[in-house]
Amino acid sequence: MRMRPLGRTGIEVSAYCLGTMMFGPNGNPDHDACARIVHRALDGGINFVDTADVYGYSEAERIVGRALKGRREDVVLATKFNGPMGEGPNNGGSSRRWITKAVEGSLRRLDTDYIDLYQIHHPDPRTDIEETLSALTDLIRAGKVRAFGSSNLPASDIVSAHWVSERRGLHRLRTEQPTYSVLNRGIEREVLPVARHFGMGVLVWSPLAMGLLTGRYRQAHAPSGSARMRWVPAHLTDPRKLDAVERLIPLAEHAGLPLTHLAMAFATAHPDVTSAIIGPRTLDQLDDLLAGASTVVDDEVLDRIDEIVPPGTDLGPVDVAYQPPSLTVPDRRRRPTAERAAA
Repeated sequence: MRMRPLGRTGIEVSAYCLGTMMFGPNGNPDHDACARIVHRALDGGINFVDTADVYGYSEAERIVGRALKGRREDVVLATKFNGPMGEGPNNGGSSRRWITKAVEGSLRRLDTDYIDLYQIHHPDPRTDIEETLSALTDLIRAGKVRAFGSSNLPASDIVSAHWVSERRGLHRLRTEQPTYSVLNRGIEREVLPVARHFGMGVLVWSPLAMGLLTGRYRQAHAPSGSARMRWVPAHLTDPRKLDAVERLIPLAEHAGLPLTHLAMAFATAHPDVTSAIIGPRTLDQLDDLLAGASTVVDDEVLDRIDEIVPPGTDLGPVDVAYQPPSLTVPDRRRRPTAERAAA
């Protein structure tokens, strides 16, 4: 397994990161089976594990904590906060009030004294970024967190966060976790160049495009009963993406590769991508991905991919991807009716 620097943190991580979103009731409810996945990944050379407090209603963190007993010091352990963790308006978000509570819950469930990488799971427009960065800085100073980063943060927000850190003498974002795959290349325009400018590590989620790049979902057949189909139906049935998959399959065959290996090799080929997160539900899925960990595709194949999906292009949004209020709140896009009439 190739190792790469995690930005300028001085930490080395594997080019594949084990994601655990499928651990627990939303994927694999068998705790022992999930633990075997963790152990197989570590034995296969992965030293980077990513989870979140909301995965499986906190079950994923408990599974990871038990699985890492006796191996914790060999692992770069990342988790995330921000998602709702109960009833009430203050059981989530990026406020100091919630962060100081959320980190204690994660430390307890993970059965560890410290978190290597603590990430803001989603942007929180309600909270001043200085509030968030100040609370996270205090966690580093208390020894509970080694570094912190963001996930799904627009490039402009990353720049703003670094500006605040510099002006206020706070620790800064060390990583970003965006979605990236052959089918969703939008981060190549601004997020990746900005991350490079600030020396940030980048761990990308869904390099297999939520399953589209496994070849399971095709124009002629899409499993309607799958959990993913219920979760991201627009993404999995987008005709632009399905058309691209039909063109990628023969390209992978010509290169002598499974489509999954081609997709992972593409994601890890970008010089600004540190690690690609894999989210296996079974040992067989993990073994397939580990078998392709050393795959490197040549420039001819990458050029062909560029013809199918041009650089910097998102063929369509992912249902669960972050959308800023400027797009989702009508009042941010429309003048009041009276003002429009007067104009």
